[in-house]
Amino acid sequence: MQALMLRVAAVMDRVAAAALWLAGAGLVLMTAFVAAQVVWRYVLNSSLMWSEPGAVILMGWFIFLGAAVGIREGYHLSFDVLLMVLPQPARLVLHSVSDAVVVAFGGGMVWYGWQLAEGAAGTKLPSLGISGAFDFLPLVIGGVLMVLFSLERLARRAAGLPTARFGEQPEEGV
Repeated sequence: MQALMLRVAAVMDRVAAAALWLAGAGLVLMTAFVAAQVVWRYVLNSSLMWSEPGAVILMGWFIFLGAAVGIREGYHLSFDVLLMVLPQPARLVLHSVSDAVVVAFGGGMVWYGWQLAEGAAGTKLPSLGISGAFDFLPLVIGGVLMVLFSLERLARRAAGLPTARFGEQPEEGV
C-alpha cells in the first residue's frame, strides 16, 4: 500500500507543482495587466477595457490554485491547541477529520461553482468577449484539486505515511 501511495504522491507532486506554477504565472500576468492599465490611463490618456476583468479572473485562478496547493502541503487554517495535549493516535484521527471536512468543502466548491458557471454560461463578458462561466471555473478547478489533495492526505495517513502539517518538515523521500 505504501509503494502505491508513494507513486500517487509523485503524481500529485507534479499536479501541485503545475498548479503552483500556473498560480505564480497568473499573479505575474495580473500584475502586468494592472501596470499596463495604469500606463494606458495616466500616461497615454486612454484605457484598456479588458485589463480589470482580466486581472480579476486571473486573481481567482491564482487564489484557488494556490489554496489547493496549500491544502496539500498542510498550510490550511487549523486550531491546534487541543492537538498539543492529545496522544499521537488521537491527533491522527483529528487530522483525518479535518481532511474529510476539506473534502466536503472542496466538493461544495465544485458543486456550487459548477452551478454558477452553468448559470453564467449564456452571458458574455463584454470587455473580454468570453463566456461568463470563465468567472467561476477557478472555483470549480480549485475545488477539484482540494478534493484530490485532501483524499491523498487521507490515503497517505491510512497507508502509514506522514502528511505535512503547517510548521512541520516532511521526511525525505515521502
